[in-house]
Amino acid sequence: MKANLLFISFLLSSFGLNAQTEVAPYMPGVTVEGVTYYLPKTAIRLVVQAEKRVYSPGEFRDYANLYLSLRNIPKEASTKWSIKSITMDTYGVPDPTKIYNIKLQKRTVAPLVGLSADGLLLSVNTEGSEEVLPELPKPVPAQKRKNPRDYMDREMLSASSSAKMAELVADEIYEIRDSRNALIRGEADNTPKDGTQLKLMLDNLQLQEEAFLQMFRGYTEVSTEVFCIDIVPETELDKMVLFRFSSKLGVVDNDDLSGEPVYITVKDLKTVPEPVVDEKAAKKKQKLEQGISYNVPSRAKVSVYAGDKVYSEGTYPFAQFGNVEILSDVLFDKNATTQVTFFQNTGGIEQISEGFSGQ
Repeated sequence: MKANLLFISFLLSSFGLNAQTEVAPYMPGVTVEGVTYYLPKTAIRLVVQAEKRVYSPGEFRDYANLYLSLRNIPKEASTKWSIKSITMDTYGVPDPTKIYNIKLQKRTVAPLVGLSADGLLLSVNTEGSEEVLPELPKPVPAQKRKNPRDYMDREMLSASSSAKMAELVADEIYEIRDSRNALIRGEADNTPKDGTQLKLMLDNLQLQEEAFLQMFRGYTEVSTEVFCIDIVPETELDKMVLFRFSSKLGVVDNDDLSGEPVYITVKDLKTVPEPVVDEKAAKKKQKLEQGISYNVPSRAKVSVYAGDKVYSEGTYPFAQFGNVEILSDVLFDKNATTQVTFFQNTGGIEQISEGFSGQ
């Protein structure tokens, strides 16, 4: 996806033309003196996929052993949740403490500046691409349950008692099994010669048997729910409770003790040295303030876990654990054609190419 681009064309007064400024489209923070942009903080998006299993007892559960030799059938309804997966992605959000302005000056060629929709710097003198987070997985609803009464004949439906109906349904299950075995062996009078037709008949018998069996052993509806959690770590995190999870209720609030805690740890690996306090370097950097500020991110290890189970783990660059540096404005004077792209997640330099226009 191409970034929203802000193009500023400035014609030098030495050519005898009036200064012109074209701004399209409008972006937050644009002033008459220049272009305002943000450097990012790095945020984490965690996507939790949880499976929900709802068990409903069958109405003939008391006759399951008597008629079908089905033992240990649960008698109570129940709900059980489990975490299928937790995935992570990082993205950039504007850091209000890192806001800068590219000024329009008569002795420089004002650059083509690429900004994201929320004002993050993406590119200079070239087109940048705005990154988009992956789409969230779709929840998966439970399959529609077959109604066993749709397969009952008149005798079953008019049975005088539950016991009698259970007996008739059990007899039908055995007849279905006999019919299926006869078809498979080719012994049935109506065995089709066409393989596709045979499969359709077998599938239909299977559906009928499953529907009737539900009346004895019960039915479990299985669905998948999706939960999204966004977090912007300002500092390192040590075993912070991300959310709590209950096998009966699923994802619950952090202060709901009915659920077990799922933790997140973010550890700065300090891959970027701490800034050195040096008076000469500070003065030199101050002279570069008219240039383009960018981040030098540090990598951090992120872990999401509960007890001994690690759900997700990875190492990512984080803007807030690194430093801010400056690209000299000399790179963007009237003779320069320097092109720079930046990582949207961190504000670090992705690519830089230098050249001169020869004017």
